[in-house]
Amino acid sequence: MQTPTIMQRAASALLLSGALLAPLAQADELEVRLGYLQWQPDRGPALARLTPEPEDAGLQGARLAVGDNLSTGRFLGQHYQLESAMLDSEEALLEALTAMLDDGIELVVLNTPAATLRQAAEISSDRALLFNAGARDVALRLDDCSPYLLHTAPSHAMLTDALAQWLNLRRWRSVFLIHGQSDDDRAWADAFRRSAGKFGLNVVADKAWTFEADMRRNASSELPLFTQGPDYDVVVVADERNDFGDFVPFNTWLPRPVVGTQGMGPDAWHPAIEAWGAAQLQSRFARQAERPMTGTDYAAWAAIRAVGEAVTRTESDDMETLRAYLLDDDFELAAFKGRPLSFRDWNGQLRQPVPLAHPNGLVAMAPFEGFLHQRTELDTLGYDRPESRCRLRD
Repeated sequence: MQTPTIMQRAASALLLSGALLAPLAQADELEVRLGYLQWQPDRGPALARLTPEPEDAGLQGARLAVGDNLSTGRFLGQHYQLESAMLDSEEALLEALTAMLDDGIELVVLNTPAATLRQAAEISSDRALLFNAGARDVALRLDDCSPYLLHTAPSHAMLTDALAQWLNLRRWRSVFLIHGQSDDDRAWADAFRRSAGKFGLNVVADKAWTFEADMRRNASSELPLFTQGPDYDVVVVADERNDFGDFVPFNTWLPRPVVGTQGMGPDAWHPAIEAWGAAQLQSRFARQAERPMTGTDYAAWAAIRAVGEAVTRTESDDMETLRAYLLDDDFELAAFKGRPLSFRDWNGQLRQPVPLAHPNGLVAMAPFEGFLHQRTELDTLGYDRPESRCRLRD
């Protein structure tokens, strides 16, 4: 019988030790359970929207982030499990959230309107850390904060501040503002008026869109008359539902650029972003979802990746430990936007650059050089600490 060589004996010992240690490693593995819940009310048909928001916007971003967390976690003894549901009513979403809380899930991403998010925060209280990936409501960051609610979706104020900075930089400071009649349109327009004052813009005309005619037939005759008035550098449109905004470009009385919710505008993400390694993120997402990544996808992705980063750094899956670290000055998230992201400890908002883009191309990334802040230029976007009555870490 042939005697085993030294190398063969060593290999056998390694295999034996691996087999003995495998159960121990599995027993010590962190099991991080995450929830994703989505409900958005049906807004009805929009006249101009050829490419509506995908029904699974947000969910696909959450799934990609879980995969990213698993890629790192498998080397660190961390396992991530996502439980998700897309609901057809507010009542169903709140019931699903209650079921997740009762099942011990303490980290939940929500893509809901602001009113539903408030109810979810009340139901959850301190039983779970919630992440807002859908609601841009300013009040949630200004005076109606929940200590266990963090925001990865940018607020209306962050988006309009990014746009106003760019308009100031281009010296397009005389603005013709057109806004729709929905609550979201009014909220966007209100945020822009504040941003205009903050960054030295002059709203020379401010008109509500009240037409009920089919703009697919009447845009070329109605819009030139509607946009008559004092001289202006740019038209800013607030039409979140896309009822009329796509008909404004090239139909204004004066030959002026159109920006805002249509034309060139701000969002959390854009498929044209390729720098800072983003091309790799875009391609992975496209392979998974078979479509481009949206701003809602990015917000959900950032929420779950933030959890993954916190678990790695703290070596814990305890919700209170993770919350404390996410709000700490040491937390940073590399997120394909050119600089590390972090949470504002007073209102839970994720600091992040805001891309400005038209449908097929990136124009710029706010904030811009020259708009200074004592802590970080990212805090020039949205409400700063002295403006907010929220204090999550005090």
